[in-house]
Amino acid sequence: MLVDNGVDGDSRVQKAARSAAEAGWEVVLVGRAPVGQPRTWQLGGAQVRLVPMPEPLAKRRHEFRRAWLRRPLAYPPSGIAAHRIQAVKAWRADLGVRRAALTAAAREAASGTPSGLSWRALRAEEKLAGLARRWVSFRNRQFTQARRGRKLDGPWDRAYTLFWQKLRGDGAWRRLEPGLWDYELAYGPVVDELAPDLIHANDFRMIGVGARAKIRAAAKGRRIALVWDAHEYLPGVQPWRDNARWLPGNVAHEREYVPYADATMTVSGGLADLLQGEHGLTERPAVVLNAPAVDELPADPTAPVPDIRALCGIGPQTPLLVYSGVAAAKRGLGVMVEALPELPDAHVALVVNKPASAYVKGLLTRAGELGVAGRVHVLPYVPHHQVVPFLSGAQVGVIPIQHWPNHEIALITKFFEYSHARLPLVVSDVRTMAETVRETGQGEVFRAEDVADFVRAVRAVLADPTRYRAAYERPGLLAQWTWEAQAEVLDGVYSRLLPDRPRPTPGTAPASGGAPTSVGVGA
Repeated sequence: MLVDNGVDGDSRVQKAARSAAEAGWEVVLVGRAPVGQPRTWQLGGAQVRLVPMPEPLAKRRHEFRRAWLRRPLAYPPSGIAAHRIQAVKAWRADLGVRRAALTAAAREAASGTPSGLSWRALRAEEKLAGLARRWVSFRNRQFTQARRGRKLDGPWDRAYTLFWQKLRGDGAWRRLEPGLWDYELAYGPVVDELAPDLIHANDFRMIGVGARAKIRAAAKGRRIALVWDAHEYLPGVQPWRDNARWLPGNVAHEREYVPYADATMTVSGGLADLLQGEHGLTERPAVVLNAPAVDELPADPTAPVPDIRALCGIGPQTPLLVYSGVAAAKRGLGVMVEALPELPDAHVALVVNKPASAYVKGLLTRAGELGVAGRVHVLPYVPHHQVVPFLSGAQVGVIPIQHWPNHEIALITKFFEYSHARLPLVVSDVRTMAETVRETGQGEVFRAEDVADFVRAVRAVLADPTRYRAAYERPGLLAQWTWEAQAEVLDGVYSRLLPDRPRPTPGTAPASGGAPTSVGVGA
């Protein structure tokens, strides 16, 4: 199983690897080491391997060159700017200590103000350090402006993108997004060494790594089945980098290698339909929802689940609105803060991936401006098997995401987590989620980014939470939203692609030694 991250925090990939191993497949989950050192550990019956991945190709050639014409005095893009800034700070810090030492010595000698050669030398060096600080700051500003002025989003870069698209078609990604080769060069040798029978490639970066491994194996007379697990609709993604080449480059890369997939799966029915149309797939992708694993046992069953209300410092009767997930502007979290002056008794808990991020700090600053800082609580993630009981301590689960193509077509992970926590929901009017909430009656829908409508929806839920919780009593509703149900779909895809491969009895570890029955860089 291939994934382009460090595995930790990716609950879908973790659940897929664990459940495939429990079904009897021999699974090796290959991810990226976040700190450059290889790591390995067991995830249930699956083995996790994190490989180091240098990224020299992720940088463009101009990022290694100086802007001689536009900013001739700027530092070169070699890292020397940060070094010089820190060196001057250290120099000034040392001068401060020396000044303090001379002042203390003069006070002990009862001579009052420090004087003498050492003092005059210090004053001269302080002036020199001040000049150096101003010079280094000027050159660093020049460097920053030069780098900011060469983003790949201008007319020249759009023309460059169009030229390579016309010349190379889907192969244009080699020019537009060469950093994709960094993944191949890190992961490819590991995959070849494992010699898998099936590769489960997660998302758009890994489809190329998996397809190329399949091609190399075929040249040696060995067949690999390739499963592509599409987590999102790439043409509808907000670019992860602010340049004109990132999105068309990645889209071209995906289109080139999707035809090598023997089966496709994805996270929602709406996305399955889009992918089938986008890539001309003969078979509709299997849908494996990002549902929680409600029957999964924690690694340490005795570990207590944190109390969300205790962490917020509030009692059991205080209305608590919770958001759990990635903190980003397009997730619409600002509406929760803006609404608090109109919800005087309510508190907000933001359970986010990066509690100290600039975006989260901005939310806290805004809360302070509104006079509600004491009612906004930022909390870190808990282990994925604790998420549902942790969230159940809140009163309302909020999903305020804004209108982006990928937001319209799926029931996202937190939707299922809130549901299993039996929380009444307040969700924005993105299509699939709004339709589901209206049909089930498990919450209220508000117009995305509309603070007044958000306040209305929250008030309605807080006025009668029992009414919304009752929706979860519908027979079969929560049962279909479990990972256990999705794991059966996953196992069915694997079994269809490798019908003749013997495997261990489900729930038992694969036998050691000899040829593996079905090695999983995916299965």
